[in-house]
Amino acid sequence: MIAEWSKTPRQPLRINDAALEYACFGPSPDAAPTIVLLHEGLGCAALWRDLPERLSAATGFGVLAYSRAGYGRSSTITRPRPLDYQTREAMDVVGPVLDAVGVQRAVLMGHSDGATMAAIYAGSVSDMRVRALILMAPHFFMEAKGLDAIRAGKAQYEQGDLNIKMAKYHDDPDAAFYGWHDAWVDPGNADWNVADCIDHLRIPVFAIQGRDDAYGTLDQISEIEERIYSPVETLILDDCGHSPHLEKPDETLQGISAFCATLARIENAQVDIA
Repeated sequence: MIAEWSKTPRQPLRINDAALEYACFGPSPDAAPTIVLLHEGLGCAALWRDLPERLSAATGFGVLAYSRAGYGRSSTITRPRPLDYQTREAMDVVGPVLDAVGVQRAVLMGHSDGATMAAIYAGSVSDMRVRALILMAPHFFMEAKGLDAIRAGKAQYEQGDLNIKMAKYHDDPDAAFYGWHDAWVDPGNADWNVADCIDHLRIPVFAIQGRDDAYGTLDQISEIEERIYSPVETLILDDCGHSPHLEKPDETLQGISAFCATLARIENAQVDIA
């Protein structure tokens, strides 16, 4: 049975052993392509704020946002998260989510951890439904700069008010924060690198990053440009940190809208076969 397409669905998605909160915006999958939002390491469906509605209005696509297990109002997790949690989430959850909502043509749009998961899925699974990727502040390999920012987040959570802020959006803020933090800083993850997924991408990619991102350098974007075999566009935003959709919303939305419009023209083009 296909899940309800609604901003306020009556039941969560049942994926594997988890109940995942989700929300849908704009046209349903049988009427238009679907942008599937994969949130960052401390995010959830609600923390996309008004972006899903703005995305749908600007592109004419449907938009699906969901919270991974351990985030938002979804089922919690048992800690610690496995060190390869990004790969596991990509391989075990993304496809079943597309199945559950009946997605027929998808653009996977991820932010930070979510961008990495989107790239891993598209580079590892032959899923013809996935037509393109939008990657905001993706991570493909470990950087000292990013680790420093993650370690600083622990002080903000334990000594500042980050835990209070997170409790507004997450039923289990400790699971959300420590599940993310502890996996990243674990010494066993020092050589983490999933950049080989880029080598296998065969769909258009739009990569976005703020020039002042505390969690990663522009080397992450360069890695895409140097390794990819399919078309890639980039948007590097000045005076912007880790969250382009929040810090530079108009520029980010304009870039995404243009990318999706080009994608739609290509998909709808009539090809004459001699």
